[in-house]
Amino acid sequence: MTAPRILIYLLRRDLRIADNPVLHEISKTWRQSPQPFTHLLPLFIFPVHQVEVSGFLSSPGTPSPYPQARSQVGGFWRCGPHRARFLAESIWDVKGGLESIGSGLEIRVGRAGEVLRGIVDGVNARGGKVVGIWMTAEDAVEERREESEVRRVAGSVGVDFRLWTDEKYFVDDRDLPFQNPRELPDVFTSYRKMVEPLRDAPRPTLPKPAVLPPLPQSMLPEQDHPFSIPSSLEDTVAALLRPLETNMGLDNPPQWPEGVSSAHPFSGGETTGHQRIQHLISTGSMSTYKDTRNGLLGEDFSTKLSAWLALGCVSARQIHEYLVAFEDGTGELGRDAAGYGKGENRGTAAVRFELLWRDYMRLCTRKFGPRLFRVEGFRNEKSFPWKYYTDKDPATRDKVARYLEGRTGTGLIDASMRELFLTGYTSNRARQNVASFLAKHLGVDWRVGAEWYESLLTDYDVNSNWGNWQYTAGVGNDPRGEARVFNPVKQAFDYDPDGAYIKAWVPELRLPSLEPMEIFQAWKIPSDKRTELGLNDVEWVHSPLKRIEYRASGARANAHGGGGRGGHAYQGRGRGKRPNNDREVKGRGAGRKEEKGRKGAMDRVDRDFESMTLDNRP
Repeated sequence: MTAPRILIYLLRRDLRIADNPVLHEISKTWRQSPQPFTHLLPLFIFPVHQVEVSGFLSSPGTPSPYPQARSQVGGFWRCGPHRARFLAESIWDVKGGLESIGSGLEIRVGRAGEVLRGIVDGVNARGGKVVGIWMTAEDAVEERREESEVRRVAGSVGVDFRLWTDEKYFVDDRDLPFQNPRELPDVFTSYRKMVEPLRDAPRPTLPKPAVLPPLPQSMLPEQDHPFSIPSSLEDTVAALLRPLETNMGLDNPPQWPEGVSSAHPFSGGETTGHQRIQHLISTGSMSTYKDTRNGLLGEDFSTKLSAWLALGCVSARQIHEYLVAFEDGTGELGRDAAGYGKGENRGTAAVRFELLWRDYMRLCTRKFGPRLFRVEGFRNEKSFPWKYYTDKDPATRDKVARYLEGRTGTGLIDASMRELFLTGYTSNRARQNVASFLAKHLGVDWRVGAEWYESLLTDYDVNSNWGNWQYTAGVGNDPRGEARVFNPVKQAFDYDPDGAYIKAWVPELRLPSLEPMEIFQAWKIPSDKRTELGLNDVEWVHSPLKRIEYRASGARANAHGGGGRGGHAYQGRGRGKRPNNDREVKGRGAGRKEEKGRKGAMDRVDRDFESMTLDNRP
């Protein structure tokens, strides 16, 4: 009997079956004669340096052989509860999908090289033979280091190694107008012009394989001691959450306010990702995206596709394909929605624009490498007098603690930080203000905020998160650098004029008689109202971290309604006239010349600060 020949496919952030070039190739070649391989082993390894795995220990008292997966500057858990759950759901969804077409998914814990070496040795000992290890290339430092580790292991045991192009992005690497990443322009607009028209840029998607080779189940060794792998999604989630403190290290963690629901109540996985896209198409939310994306409350003011994009549950070109079918009127989906069959519109063009921004952040990582994580940033900016989060600076540590807990005294910042902690989500508009507040108003090392977002955001993406924090901190590829400062009080007047969002997440301010300015800066609440609210002795009320001056016009000061939910009050980015005392600049792309797009649909589109703002998150 011929020994089984096994191909290992190591999945990381390509957790989908459709439009997956690796699975597409496997489905085409495995039946060839002679067969290059007889069995397929799809494999996901929880990376111990990025995800805390002590919850997988077989015995609770057994020490983990790995250091805790904590961040370098703040010491936060690198993968907090919201993303951990979404990741587990995505893994189990792709596992079920693979099983439905004849294969499956093995889950392991450890370092990729060590796990793979153990599997190869175990297969050989059982009379099988691993003939290849395939994986998808990524651009960040840790991911590339992992690829090199796997390549070395494959070479040491005489196994073929293949690194595939990551095709979850909007413009395929093979279609870029340059090959050397050093040729990437440092300004996004210059890059965008190189690849326009955007509607024609993506390659076609690849179909879902009908059948795949079987798992070599009898050939596989067990998970190495001292860990064990759960047999259900529920147990996997429990293992991931077990080591994480419910307060995530905060002394005064936010508590869930009465009457508030999450704007991101979604589950992970390829299945739910496509359901979300279909919902956005059928409800017309894609067409209205440009007009509603600055919203703060609700599920559909933004696409919130970034969490699925970050893990590769869906690809950017799949989203594009849905949009094209809607614009051309070639399918039933969205037939009753505004804009069906009428070509590209403002909303669908803006979605493509944001998908391209996600591409650009990834390419910046490729160009700048480790500088993505340095306080000096892409610009190598060394002139900023940062305050650092160290034991030697207790005042800064106290400020950071209040910032993380949503107790700064600035309403928009506190609402966003509490929402983030409780739900794993906060809007694009809020993220920009939160980042600017830490870096520009408090002068604190921006990496503390980037690490906190890495820990808590469901839609964390290494390229978008760190690149966008750099941009807002003034050390990334923003031409205006430190000159771009968001005024969170003015932003609240513009985007939450009646304070609905702030009052939702900061329930201490739910007094009907409070004026907008008092909601936006609680230190302006008069003493009688403080007494009524029980806020006389509350630190963030009488001693905010920053008193931000902003003089609102009469209309703004008395504004009510419409602003917090992405309704009619949200017209694009609101780039109207600004008071002279307002240094804040609208949107991530502010400061650029007006963007003119395909057939005018891209008029005045600028980027969001989300993991791809397909909005999530940043």
